[in-house]
Formats: sequence, C-alpha cells, structure tokens
Amino acid sequence: MSIVNDDKSPRPEAAPPLVAEEPYSIFTSREKWFIVALVSFGALFSPLSANIYFPAIPTLAVAFDKSIELINLTVTLNMVFQGISPMFWGPLSDSHGRRHIFILCLLLLSLSCVGLALTPTQDYWLLLFLRCFQAAGSASTVAVAFGIIGDVATRAERGGYVGMASLGAMVGPAIGPILGGVLADKLGWRAIFWFLCIFSAACTLVLILFLPETLRTLVGNGSIPVSAIYRPLIPIIGRRSKQSPATSTINVARKKFQNPLLLLLHVDVALLLLINGVVYSVFYGVTASISTVFHNTYPQLNETELGLCFLTVGGGMIIGAMFCGKLLDWDYQRVRRSLRAQNPTHEQGDEKKGVVDDAFPIEKARMRLMPAFLAVFVACCIGYGWCIEKRTNIAGPLILLIGVGLVVIGVMNSIQTLMLDLMPSHGSSITACNNLVRCSLGAGLVSAIQPLLDALGAGYAYLLLGGIAALMGPLLYVVVRIGPRCRARRIRIAEMQKERSRVKEEAVGQA
Repeated sequence: MSIVNDDKSPRPEAAPPLVAEEPYSIFTSREKWFIVALVSFGALFSPLSANIYFPAIPTLAVAFDKSIELINLTVTLNMVFQGISPMFWGPLSDSHGRRHIFILCLLLLSLSCVGLALTPTQDYWLLLFLRCFQAAGSASTVAVAFGIIGDVATRAERGGYVGMASLGAMVGPAIGPILGGVLADKLGWRAIFWFLCIFSAACTLVLILFLPETLRTLVGNGSIPVSAIYRPLIPIIGRRSKQSPATSTINVARKKFQNPLLLLLHVDVALLLLINGVVYSVFYGVTASISTVFHNTYPQLNETELGLCFLTVGGGMIIGAMFCGKLLDWDYQRVRRSLRAQNPTHEQGDEKKGVVDDAFPIEKARMRLMPAFLAVFVACCIGYGWCIEKRTNIAGPLILLIGVGLVVIGVMNSIQTLMLDLMPSHGSSITACNNLVRCSLGAGLVSAIQPLLDALGAGYAYLLLGGIAALMGPLLYVVVRIGPRCRARRIRIAEMQKERSRVKEEAVGQA
C-alpha cells in the first residue's frame, strides 16, 4: 500500500525504523579528552618522582653520610622497579579494571612518600626499600593510562590521545629537576617527598571523584552498568550510558590474569619494543649526563642554571607531545584516503564503531614518519656531542637538546600507538612490557655513560650512541614488512580459540 499526497503523486511506503547501532565508546569527544587529561595528570608522577630526586643526591649523600655511588644506587633500584612493577599492575588492570588499579598505584606512591619524608638518616636501608615502593606506585600509572586510551579511542583518533597522555609524562622531566633543586635548597630534602605525597594524594582524590571505569570486558563501550566501586563519586561524564540502546547485546567476559611476557613471543611486537628501548636508552643516556657534561664544559654555571638546562629537553618533549599525536592521526587518514582512491569498492571499516579492516596496513600508517624522526634524533645526538667536545657557545648544545626531546617523542609515541593498535585489549600489558624493556636498557646505559664519556670524550661517545640508534632504522622496514603476516596469524589463532570455546560450550550445554 502506498501513501498518496494532495497532488495524487505516489510515495514509497515508510521504511521501518532503523535500529541504532552502538558506537565504539559512548563517551563524547569532550568526555574522552577529559578522561585522557585525568590519566595524563596521573601519568605525570612516573617521571616526576624520579627526576625531582636528582638535584638532592649530593644533599642526601651528606645527610646519610654515604658516598654518591651508594645514593645513586637508590636511582638504579628505582629504575629497576619502574620496569618490573607495571608487569604486575598492567595485566591486573587488563583483567580487573582500570579505575581502582590507577587509584591504588597513586595511593601507594603517596604513602611511600610519607615514609621517605620521615626516614631517619641513620637508616640508609629504609631509603632504598621505600624508593622501590615509590617506583612500584608511580611507574604503573603510565601503563594503566595507555590501557584506558585503548578502551575509549579508535585507531583513527588514538594518536592524538596518546600524545595528550604522554604530555603529563613529558612535563615531569622538564619541571622535576627545577622543583627538586628549589625544594631541597629552600626547605630541605624531606620537602621533596612531602610535596610528592600531597600532590599525588590530590590527584588520587580527583580520580576518585571523576574517573569512570573504561575496561571493555567490564563496561563494554561504557554502557554496561557496574557496581559502585567502578563508578566515580561525581559522574559528570558518561551520562549517555542511561540512554544507550541494546545494552544487553554487548557480549563481554572477564579476562583472566595473563602473563604479559607472553606478548614478547610476537615477533613484530618484540621488534617494536627493541626499537623503542634502544632509542629511549640513548635518550636517557643523554639526559642523565646533562648535569655532569655541562658542569665540566661550562664551569661558570651554578646549580640553578644547570637545572634550567633540563628545560630544553623537557620543552622539546612537551612540544612534541602536543603536535606529534595529531600528526600521527593526520598521516593515518592520508593512508586511508590513498587506499580508498586506489580501490573505491574496498571497505575500510567503520572507525566510529571500532570496526576496522584487518587488511588495512596499520604498520605502514603508523611508521611512515619514523625514519625521519629517527634520522633527526641521531643527527641531534651526534651534533650535541661534538658541540660539547669543541666547547662551543652554550646555545648550540641547548638548541640540539630541544631537537632531541622533540623527535624522541615522535619515535616513542609512534611505536606506542602502533602497539595499542596491534594489542588493543592488552593496552596496559603491552605498555608494561614497553616499560620493562626500555627501563632495563636505560638503566644499563645510565650506569655506563660516565665511563664511556671518560674513555672516549663527549664527541665520540655520543657518536657511538647515535650510531646505535641509527641501527634501528632497518628494523623499522622489517616491522612494516612482516607486520601484516604476524597480525593475520594472531587473527587465525584467535578465531580458532573462539571456535574451540564455542564447541566446548555446546558440548557442556548438551551434557
């Protein structure tokens, strides 16, 4: 039957109402940015708690009556636990929820800072012990933060959110040494830990009030009701969950705790972790030696001015974090448009619903800018070393340090975003593996950087480090080459596991 209007022209029958399809996440763009800003605030404490400590090392050596080498042991142990602890907290957040694990990590940091601030100067062992607990709390916030991004963001927008989340982690190296120097000089070394205690406690309170649970195996796209422990006290975001259609259609299942080291068995993931770890360790070797190198090369600088030199690296990292993420998203869209132009009939998937084509060359989309980033990073490291060697005007090495900080963020964010794309349901676990590899390599290089500088001089030492970073260039092309095959293999294995689970459930049901 047709419906006829006044001029007798026929109209087609009214189409049946469309069933609203669920988006990848119920959170609006503003709500996503708010969530990422919250976790970026929490991720600030991982580098801040490490870098704020550096200026107080000579003061602590005098206070505890220990050598600089023994006080430096607290730095080494802190880095070791920064690498180890996310291997526990990351998978735990992948299986039991992001919100309370994030809050628990910050609470552990705050309480450990109370102990450090009250540590008697005759108990050096207690300083070592509590520094380990401090790292166990602070380092894991980065892993959980990137897990949250994997929960709420699709591939097309993930680069920008990764850039925002890493912004907090980049502010720490920029302001940490300055804050530590001022606090230790004006109020004493204990003020450093009281500051961290109060600041982290305030962040914990903010997360308790506003941060929602995002783990997809618990809340799906954010529309599945959860118990009070997973809900913020002030639910100002995620209100659309009350109106989300067909909530019961989302099929989620609680994951068991999985050993994150198993992720290293994937060849493409292992190569990405190696590339990122080597570049990070070279970067950390450069930054950890800034005070010593500048003190020897430019002896006219006082301690405050030496601390200000760290602003160049931190400033470059902040600029890189602000723009690199958007650049990644822009390049991702360029690849999508190029593929659609070549084959208009090929469906690339619906990014709004998180549905993506497994044949899409995500490795190419994320890694296209990496050779340029790596080349600039290597050039800046080598140029910085020879500026120090030749004792040029101080502006030269400072400008090159800005370049080092700027492009190292491009490298790390590109790799981190790609790893989230490859393992979106293991966001915290893959970040924990990343943290383990890069902190292990970084700790090794930090312990070797001073003997290297003494043996070779700054010019050849940084030439060697730049050469090591340059060796990672060919591995980028290996990842792009083998990545699609590795992804296809993981998809086949996952489908086989689902089929086995289905058959097993049917057998149990028939029994």
